[in-house]
Amino acid sequence: MRQGRIAAAAAVVLATPAYAQESTISSGDTAWILASSALVLFMTPGLALFYGGMTRQKNILSTLMHSIFMIGIITIQWVLIGYTLSFGSDIGQFVGGLDYLFLNGVGQDAAPLAANLPHILFMMFQGMFAIITPALITGAFAERIRFVPFAIFSVLWATLVYDPICHWVWGGGWIQANWKALDFAGGTVVHISSGTAALAAAVVLGRRLGWPHEPMPPNNLPLTVLGAGILWFGWFGFNAGSALAANGLAANAFVTTHVAAATATVTWAMAEFTHRGKASVLGAASGAVAGLVAITPGAGFVGPIASVIIGGIAGVLCYSAVSWKFALGYDDSLDVVGVHGVGGTWGALATGIFASTAVNPAGADGLLAGNPSLLVAQFVSVIATIAYSLIVTFVLLKVVDALFGLRAVQDDEILGLDLSQHGERAYNT
Repeated sequence: MRQGRIAAAAAVVLATPAYAQESTISSGDTAWILASSALVLFMTPGLALFYGGMTRQKNILSTLMHSIFMIGIITIQWVLIGYTLSFGSDIGQFVGGLDYLFLNGVGQDAAPLAANLPHILFMMFQGMFAIITPALITGAFAERIRFVPFAIFSVLWATLVYDPICHWVWGGGWIQANWKALDFAGGTVVHISSGTAALAAAVVLGRRLGWPHEPMPPNNLPLTVLGAGILWFGWFGFNAGSALAANGLAANAFVTTHVAAATATVTWAMAEFTHRGKASVLGAASGAVAGLVAITPGAGFVGPIASVIIGGIAGVLCYSAVSWKFALGYDDSLDVVGVHGVGGTWGALATGIFASTAVNPAGADGLLAGNPSLLVAQFVSVIATIAYSLIVTFVLLKVVDALFGLRAVQDDEILGLDLSQHGERAYNT
């Protein structure tokens, strides 16, 4: 549990003289979090491939660019201001202060919130989460957004939505301090916030030309499967790395992550076969991601058998949720709402049901262990994250649209964003 490890690590630092704090840094833990940081970064190019393969051929490069460019622009935002807004000294339990503005005071000494790690490494590990979260949103408006307004919106969203929610949950804000809701690796911070933002984006930008009447088949499903595999691989750093140490808790998170993804792969395929008479490769890949999303908040709080249940339900639930967009009429191009929004919500609530202090003494027992109050806390954190992300994202989109124009003009959308926004073709045949 990040919250539990952060509290314990902070206590160690407070009790240790400044001249001796360097000795608290663990070379083994440092090595693992260095590797985990690289794994989490690798997820964003994996997401680019996962999304890019699902778009039409004329839009694949623009979709890849959304994720690749995010690595650049959000890294800069995080180093300059994002980290301090997330993990700086608390301001009204809402956002972090400016202690670490421009990484002031962030060096090789022990991190205040993880005394076993260098502060600069803790900062960068957290930064990898900040990078992929707004990249997830891009699947909702793929094939119809202009590039420059997209970049402006992404920086604003990271600053005004991601950073405050990160502070609420992991940086000492009101959810962590008052409700003690559990989020091991980003169920609320990453998936619910981005899934909710995706819904707002799909509504504000409107439907793609021809949707849902014209067929819009994926251009390269092998690319999508490769992307799903990279995401699965990188997710071990995402979840197991969130133990912030190379220990048994990291091993537990590694196992629950894999088991949930594997189970959701099967149950999504079963649900699709029952519903359509065929189990698709795209469905299996989507099921794996749904399982990874759902286990994220509870990976370090539940055991392997609970992860079977969490992943199994996620596969069926997220498959069903993906079809909701047709009934409700919103064009979520690559199913961000159904997979990340719904999967993240289920995972956060499931943590309130299945969490056990036998797995993580720094966490809490859930409903099945006789503690319904944790489920209440999880529910509060889910509702708060949904409400805040939905409202602020909607306002940001409207402002950026009014100032710069978000939607590509009709001729550019027909031509394809690869040519109209970037002047390139993915395939010269």
